[in-house]
Amino acid sequence: MDKRTIKILLVDDEPDILESLGYNLEKEGYRVLKAKNGHIALIIAWESRPQLVILDVMMPEMDDMETCTEIRKIPELENTLIAFLTARGEDYSQIAGFEAGADDYINKPIKPKLFISRIKALLRRYKEVPAINDIISLKEFIIDKSCYVVIKNSTEISLVRKQFELLQFLVSRINKAVTRDEIFTHVWGEDIVAGDRKIDVHIRRIREKLGMHSNKVIKGVGYKFDKG
Repeated sequence: MDKRTIKILLVDDEPDILESLGYNLEKEGYRVLKAKNGHIALIIAWESRPQLVILDVMMPEMDDMETCTEIRKIPELENTLIAFLTARGEDYSQIAGFEAGADDYINKPIKPKLFISRIKALLRRYKEVPAINDIISLKEFIIDKSCYVVIKNSTEISLVRKQFELLQFLVSRINKAVTRDEIFTHVWGEDIVAGDRKIDVHIRRIREKLGMHSNKVIKGVGYKFDKG
């Protein structure tokens, strides 16, 4: 993930903590959101969909456990990572935190470099949820455009990049004939020299790997993917 697209929500009732941690995260290139209590954090989290939420353990109005539990109830935030920020010596149960839905905890005070290292390690666990329009379901096939994956009957099918892009392009125009020129432009690019034979080879490979014959040649026109 590009750091500039990563949103981190800091939740702490101490302005100095928000300022200090926020400064180091922004310096690293992350987008930082801030909330001074759990109620505000829930609103910001729902509206902004952050990849990571860092919650102070001791907060007024709504504590960390309750805030964490409420975040976990929001379907759109099911993959959002949550870390508890706790001062050494606080009466804090790690087990209770994990059971509430936390992914990790960070002790404070913490040196900036170590803090950033912990954040990077946490974000490596983050898994992006593909947008609904990135998933194409077609009979026994599932095509995930965001991950370049084709699944048939729960088995992942390996396609090289151009084969995947060709399949995706044909499926996006299902039951419609597309010309070879259109395929060249959308799959290979206008400046790339690609002969008809190249498309034929890729079509054949796709048919062999997927065990289907929906990719049809329309003589004198191009190709068509039939939904059947």
